[in-house]
Amino acid sequence: MKKSYPLFVLLAVVLFSVAPVMVAQAPYEATMGLVQKIFYYHVPSAMVMFLSAFICGVASAVYLFKARPEADRIAAAAAELTVVFGLIVLVTGPLWARRAWGVWWQWDARLTSTLLMWMIFVAYLLVRRFGGPGAEKLGAAMAVFGMANVPFVYVSVNIWRTIHPTTRVVPTLSPGMRGPFWFCAIAFMLLFGLLLAVRARLEQRRADVEHLYLLADEE
Repeated sequence: MKKSYPLFVLLAVVLFSVAPVMVAQAPYEATMGLVQKIFYYHVPSAMVMFLSAFICGVASAVYLFKARPEADRIAAAAAELTVVFGLIVLVTGPLWARRAWGVWWQWDARLTSTLLMWMIFVAYLLVRRFGGPGAEKLGAAMAVFGMANVPFVYVSVNIWRTIHPTTRVVPTLSPGMRGPFWFCAIAFMLLFGLLLAVRARLEQRRADVEHLYLLADEE
């Protein structure tokens, strides 16, 4: 990973440099016009948020049942990225909604459940930071609960009547929109993978430093 990491970084830079050009060249949506292009960043961010929450939950479950420190480090890194990309979703969504619905926010199933899931992972980070001894396992239980909300958030628009578009929007994109969308989705996924690797490595270094401090105190 160390040798290939600069190559992936370069690839991510290229993808994110080209993405605005592709989005600009994508056709306008008939009713939304220019504002619809937020879609190319909003939905990929949501996809990454769901993936990150799922990784955090699975790693936390491994830590709870097998007490593997490396799993806890991956969970902590993924939780931070869930919050970051979730914030992008919660910011870009209202920007799109103001033009589409005439309001910044609606307390419907998709928006409310997304906000609650995001707050669970914010709480996870707060518990780990300020919870004291045993906070890692308490946070891990919260992460598993947060992960369990991912399928609920995803299917909520298909189960309840909501003003948010259903999950069938992406498969029905026109050919001119489909290419830029999946290009942006790949770019966001690559960025997520790079950030997760760096953050997990940083967490490993932090654990190593703490171990050295403990050894120094014992001498």
